[in-house]
Amino acid sequence: MKKQGMKTYSLDEVTDKHIGKKGTAKRDQFENELRLDLIGKAIKQARKERKLTQAQLGELIGVQKAQISKIENNLTDARFETILKVFRALNAKINFNVELLNQSLNLT
Repeated sequence: MKKQGMKTYSLDEVTDKHIGKKGTAKRDQFENELRLDLIGKAIKQARKERKLTQAQLGELIGVQKAQISKIENNLTDARFETILKVFRALNAKINFNVELLNQSLNLT
């Protein structure tokens, strides 16, 4: 039996249509928020694997439990330094990939 009127769309097509095309301000903001959300989830998962509470992790890096909760739930723009401290306290390997697209750099 053939389905009529059904079309499938790729994730990129749907994102382009509803969020915006790559390179637009709205799309960049969406993708940055998504990445931060993934970092928060990774921190939460690693913390739980090491059987630490948010308060214990906060103590290790010198912040309050509330700050750890905000980072895990993407409710704050945490400083890069704080994120690094969290991963170090969790004894986690950190890899960052920086890609410069369509830009030329002149260092003189």
